[in-house]
Amino acid sequence: MTENTFIITEDYEGERIDKVLSLLIEDRSRSYLKRLFDGDSVLLNDRPVRPSARLKEGDRVWIAIPDQIIPDILPEDIPLDILYEDGDVLVVNKPCGMVVHPAPGHYSGTLVNAVMHHCGDSLSGIGGVLRPGIVHRIDKDTSGSLIICKNDLAHQSIADQLRLHTIDRRYYAICYGRLHDSELTIDQPIYRDPSDRKKMAVVKGGKHAVTHVRVLERLGDYSFVECALETGRTHQIRVHMAYIRHPLIGDPLYQGSRRCPYETYGQCLHAGVLGFVHPRTGDYIETRAPLPEYFKEILARLGSEYECK
Repeated sequence: MTENTFIITEDYEGERIDKVLSLLIEDRSRSYLKRLFDGDSVLLNDRPVRPSARLKEGDRVWIAIPDQIIPDILPEDIPLDILYEDGDVLVVNKPCGMVVHPAPGHYSGTLVNAVMHHCGDSLSGIGGVLRPGIVHRIDKDTSGSLIICKNDLAHQSIADQLRLHTIDRRYYAICYGRLHDSELTIDQPIYRDPSDRKKMAVVKGGKHAVTHVRVLERLGDYSFVECALETGRTHQIRVHMAYIRHPLIGDPLYQGSRRCPYETYGQCLHAGVLGFVHPRTGDYIETRAPLPEYFKEILARLGSEYECK
């Protein structure tokens, strides 16, 4: 059982308590938290309360969240597209549609299940039972390069490089519209969308986020771009491109009312290049994940002549 106490600030004055809790407790859905009101797991100023109660500045909210029961995460013989491997790190080309690590509703068929079968007991334990060897992630419907750490030394080194923004992470994407500038930098803070917790958004006071965009080709009403991450916020490229009104084609969350005429299997986004300093040797390692077939087919239909190098 995890207990949390929140003192309400003026930012949440007049808001429903169930909505505010869903914003403050990001790893639980609003519907899950709402069920806790049926018992005495949520108190407002030490009294039971309804989910619809409105809050005032200075209110004290107490909530008790039951511990999650985590099932055994089992190795599964799922083929891996390996880009690089040695005794410390493994770099794989994750396919579109695969979840990186287990979570409610996805305890099998994940990249972690596949990596556990491939690596056996040789994985970093820093990430915990649900994320062995995982130091960063990409979205389910984003394909491409992902690094797995086989020991704690590697995990700490790669985590430090991510924190210092020294890892080269370049993504390829197809977006709506023709970008005017050939190169631009989007420096806008990102946080969970206050009106829809399933989405992220550019929010004043959010987490620092920087994306460098380079146009590779302008293809009629679309643009083929390379996005280099300086930071690594959730949905960063998707949010930033939507913010400048050039959302990625096929993006179910951020393309708005647009309808993509091509089959994309989700947002058209691929982690193509991953470059890092090897945690043990100090050598620079760079891997390149080839574009998935659906991505290449869309480029061909748009008349692209570009080759990712």
